[in-house]
Amino acid sequence: AWITDNMAAILNGRGLFARARRKGCWNVEVRNVANTTQTASQYCINLVRNLDYENYLCLLLLPKISRTSVFAVRAFNVELARVQDSVSDPVIGRMRLQFWRDTLEETFQGNPPQQPVALELAKAVTKYKLTKQWFSRLIDARERSLDNRPHETANALEEHSEHAVSSVLYLILECLGIKDVHADHTASHLGKAIGVATALRSTPFHGSKGKVYLPNDIMIKHGVSHEDIIRGRKQELVKDVTYELASLAHSHLSKAQSLMSEAPKPASRAFLPMVSCRTYLTQIQKVDFDIFHPTLRERNHLLPLLLLKHAWIGL
Repeated sequence: AWITDNMAAILNGRGLFARARRKGCWNVEVRNVANTTQTASQYCINLVRNLDYENYLCLLLLPKISRTSVFAVRAFNVELARVQDSVSDPVIGRMRLQFWRDTLEETFQGNPPQQPVALELAKAVTKYKLTKQWFSRLIDARERSLDNRPHETANALEEHSEHAVSSVLYLILECLGIKDVHADHTASHLGKAIGVATALRSTPFHGSKGKVYLPNDIMIKHGVSHEDIIRGRKQELVKDVTYELASLAHSHLSKAQSLMSEAPKPASRAFLPMVSCRTYLTQIQKVDFDIFHPTLRERNHLLPLLLLKHAWIGL
């Protein structure tokens, strides 16, 4: 019954996602609950489904008792992430992030504004005593990214990933009621692996917009210029950069997998994003680290089944 129910949820999610794409429902506006017929909880679910689909699939496989709270956490992260995508002026971006800082303060004081994500987050904070520090780190990480500058070093990219990705995983663990040092260490390394892999995955898109976020020290080491990335040049030197960063992501992924065996078994559900990260690293190796290879941009239609499989047998 568990497999049947979750398979139905995932397949239904895929259908809803497809319909949303056909309707062009990618730009979800922040609306006051009073002005919409959907509940705050449904708003969070729709936001994550439309703008963070791979993690949406992962959340469908979490225990039902925690799922709504985790959707609120993921929705908060989506709201922060899209600030950078929606503004060209860092000053305006900082103003919008300040709104979320104020919202966070009010939420933890038990007086959230009438905004869907804030209302759901307030319930999650009360229910699971979520740590404010992790939310603050998410905002800080997004604010540092507003200048659209590349990371100076690979270490800086790892640090950014710890703040922007691992922090979310820490909060998910708290929503699952898990407080364990091995689980936290797993989340730290997995967040870094996902962050570095995401930097690679997003490079073709950002390059097409004239932006490069890959670490400067790795680029300089291999003699690759920003122009090479922006123009999508498929030269060996670019592959060398990709190989080094993919290797860095893989080392963190391997460490996370080894640590996970010592963490409480229920924690594995929090680490389901490991599946898509591992899949991408395998795919990029198959195309000889050609970061611009067209197959890397194809949606993995088997991901729902892979997630279901690993939720059942483990990671």
